[in-house]
Amino acid sequence: MYAGLWERGSLLGKGAFGSVFLAKPTSKFLSFPSLMAVKSAEISVSATLQKEKQVFDNVQGYPFVIHCFGEDSTVEDNGDMVYNLLLEYASGGSLRDLIHNSGGCGLPESDVKRYTKCILKGLNHIHGCGYVHCDIKPENVLLVNVSASATDGAHFVAKIADLGLAKRSWQRKKMRMDLRGTALYMAPECLIECVQEPPSDIWALGCVVCDMLTGKSPWDRGKELNKRDLFNLIADERELPEIPTGVSSQAKDFLKACLVKKYMYRFTAEMLMDHPFLDGLGDEELPVVTCVSGTDEADYEVFCFSEDYELSCSSGDLSLLPDDGMALCFPPSQFDDLDGRSDENASSHEVGMKDLGFLQIMDLGLAKRKKMRLGLRGTALYMAPEWLELDKLDLLNLIADEHELPQVGA
Repeated sequence: MYAGLWERGSLLGKGAFGSVFLAKPTSKFLSFPSLMAVKSAEISVSATLQKEKQVFDNVQGYPFVIHCFGEDSTVEDNGDMVYNLLLEYASGGSLRDLIHNSGGCGLPESDVKRYTKCILKGLNHIHGCGYVHCDIKPENVLLVNVSASATDGAHFVAKIADLGLAKRSWQRKKMRMDLRGTALYMAPECLIECVQEPPSDIWALGCVVCDMLTGKSPWDRGKELNKRDLFNLIADERELPEIPTGVSSQAKDFLKACLVKKYMYRFTAEMLMDHPFLDGLGDEELPVVTCVSGTDEADYEVFCFSEDYELSCSSGDLSLLPDDGMALCFPPSQFDDLDGRSDENASSHEVGMKDLGFLQIMDLGLAKRKKMRLGLRGTALYMAPEWLELDKLDLLNLIADEHELPQVGA
């Protein structure tokens, strides 16, 4: 879909399901920022990345979740087909990098509060969309610079990334659930009852907050534990993660609200947003990352299907649609005259362009892919003859009659 519009740069890191590279657009194409991260895997082993794209589609458009700009497939020099996810670039690295750089001392509590609130907002959104992340850990929380300009200095906010293991929440279990996630951050119910729901993400958040405050895992017992011993420790009803000393009473109480053994008594993300630990923090006001300036990603996916199209859909010029574009299926009533006569429901972007005198295309609800045989759609008075095969209405018969043409005024 985006062939030729971006190029792969240096390797940023490798994970279990793919490699992440720096990427940049090859031209001033409005749909992409100047830098992106592209997560790539060979097509044959890209099922998890493709599932991640589906999850992104359902949680998209929130400023505390990493934004996905789209998907693409490429052919490498060795002939391999590669699946690519185009993602928001986090120049600050991961929360794990930040904790590691603290030298084992942890982060200042003021920073922990700010990052915790960002993660909570992201989790609350993901849970509200009906998903469980299943792998909340410092490596999957990225720091994105949201400064308005280079002269303002860097200002990083935490955003949740890596949705490849996410699952729908509270679905009826049809079979024994496979464990998902990272052992150190798994909740007791995952191991005891094979339950992994939104409260499991809250437990993992509590472990991440411990990491940030102390620079160490909450299960740090002074010796290295193998996976079996760690699972036994987490599942043991008498064992709890160590609540760090030397932190505020509000921080300790916050951790206790997250690290409750019985998940039905654990706080939700929404409840934790009002916890005294987060008092005094102003809301981070962030612009939502969008795919095309002035439009949303749905608009982009309808209008842009090749590199020949290098204007935003706001121009309303149907000649810009490429050969593999869309059949729009609408009458003139769905054009919006912006020359001082804007429809009251027009977007703020459209109203702002009214002095340009463009006719805007509206109402894409009936748009369809070309060459797909779908049901008849559109308004009868404006249907082309080739759209009509069998219909009992006289008007449709009239339009379909090859001897009939609309009357052209003298």
